[in-house]
Amino acid sequence: MRNSLLERKKSFASVSMGEEKPFDFFRTFFEGVIAGGAAGVVVEAALYPIDTIKTRLQAVHGGGKIDLNGLYSGLTGNLTGVLPASALFVGVYEPTKQKLLKTFPENLSAAAHFTAGVVGGFATSFIRVPTEIVKQRMQIGQFTSAPDAVRLIISKEGFKGLYAGYGSFLLRDLPFDAIQFCIYEQLRIGYKAAAKRDLNDPENAIIGAFAGALTGAITTPLDVIKTRLMIQGSANQYKGIFDCVQTIVRKEGPTALLKGIEPRVLWIGIGGSIFFGVLESTKRLLAQRLPAPHQDSNTKHG
Repeated sequence: MRNSLLERKKSFASVSMGEEKPFDFFRTFFEGVIAGGAAGVVVEAALYPIDTIKTRLQAVHGGGKIDLNGLYSGLTGNLTGVLPASALFVGVYEPTKQKLLKTFPENLSAAAHFTAGVVGGFATSFIRVPTEIVKQRMQIGQFTSAPDAVRLIISKEGFKGLYAGYGSFLLRDLPFDAIQFCIYEQLRIGYKAAAKRDLNDPENAIIGAFAGALTGAITTPLDVIKTRLMIQGSANQYKGIFDCVQTIVRKEGPTALLKGIEPRVLWIGIGGSIFFGVLESTKRLLAQRLPAPHQDSNTKHG
């Protein structure tokens, strides 16, 4: 196979998928689930305080001040959603990417990465939205525990309350996932082609940090909209995405759509660095511990 195809197969979540053998497919999915779950939990636990500050900045109307107490509020409940969501995302993203890379022309590899990011994001949205709802309500002090948050949200707003802002979540996260992974994959392909070798963990981390920070900055307005819609509860201050944008701009000015951009860029940039480092380390550990495929086992792992 050509070098370019081999390079692509070893990109972001390249959890050792072989040449369409069923055993290799399930190995890819399994390793993706384990590595993705581990990376997601480490990132969330390490950077949760920054995310809390970002959420509180976005929730404040006008020039109000934020409370810096309880920055880990809601972490435990959030991890119960982050673990399966991160695991499922990598498990879905990788085989989808591999299939699309075989289907698309070589010069459309970016489209394959972009599309796989959208598919992975949508597949995990049913877990991530309720998790995000509970997390953000706890971060701004509406609830003190995840079980209470779930129970009270359902009792006051119905089951649909756990999916408040679902449309805005997709509006933010599908572009975010797609753009971030596309930037990461393309930068990694170019770097590996120039270096003519596999990347090490620090190099993966630097590329991941850059891709995350850039994508985080670009999608900040979408994140502000999503936050406002998710935390409004039964008050229904906003009628939808467009009404939310118009209300924010009219009452607070256009710059309000960039609220929290500094902690968001910092959080996602550092998070990208940690995520890819943990992911690659976990992949290597799994490759050493799990039995190798029967054929061409030496070529399966990047």
